[in-house]
Amino acid sequence: MLRIIIDSASDISRQQAEAWDITVLPLTVRFGEEEYLDGVTITPSEFYDRLIETDTLPKTSQVPPAQYGAVFAEVKAQGDEAVVLCLSSELSGSFQSACIAAAEYEDCVTVIDSREVCCGLWVLAALAVRLRAQGKTRGEMAQELRRQAERVQVIALFDTLEYLKLGGRISTAAALAGGILSLKPVLTIRDGKVLAIGRARGSRNGNNMLMEYVREHGGIDFAMPLCVAWSGNSDELARKYIEDSRSLYEGYEEEIPMIRVGSTIGTYAGPGAVALAFFPAAEPAKEK
Repeated sequence: MLRIIIDSASDISRQQAEAWDITVLPLTVRFGEEEYLDGVTITPSEFYDRLIETDTLPKTSQVPPAQYGAVFAEVKAQGDEAVVLCLSSELSGSFQSACIAAAEYEDCVTVIDSREVCCGLWVLAALAVRLRAQGKTRGEMAQELRRQAERVQVIALFDTLEYLKLGGRISTAAALAGGILSLKPVLTIRDGKVLAIGRARGSRNGNNMLMEYVREHGGIDFAMPLCVAWSGNSDELARKYIEDSRSLYEGYEEEIPMIRVGSTIGTYAGPGAVALAFFPAAEPAKEK
């Protein structure tokens, strides 16, 4: 059996993980001395309630090598193989942890640095499930996932860059620039890192920028996985984004998966973010 293992920065719900038959390993989030496992001992609702109430930003930590090692030992003992998708190595040490653990299991485990996060990682997981159903071998799946990871496009509209700044995932200068006149930052993932690429005055202008990005990057290939992610305790903004961007999704509105950003990524996104991950229908004019 070919198993798919991924970390909780993919924001795959427990129900979705069961439906896909994949293993999701949780990162850790800490509020002061209190430690929680993302999606296991703290729910997204509980997390955002705490995030809004707290005066200090929570801390996150990677999946440790021992946790990967325990799963890899189980894979080998059962005579299975595994492909492991990890949160971008530019943003977390989980990939390094997985590689350390996999050193003893090279005959049955392949580790991939997705160079993605959240919904970008989610669509790669969905693709992995599809490839497994097609009967791909471990090597074939890993090769295709690495190829397709280069094509994934992620575009996001944040309510603020403050959480990214406090978490050290973006520079103070970029955060200050995003905060001028209450402009909403527009971000993408490039070379595995978070990059601010624009500022929008209000959600409607932000939606227009997201739509423009999609068109400039080849449009959406609806034969491939895609999803919209949202953070906070309401999906109202995400639903409004889909409605306001109807021209992008004409005929596919009911088929767009919506995922909720959990505590790992929510620590840096904060509430009120909306993001889209997709594979382009045509190659963009410029490389990602």
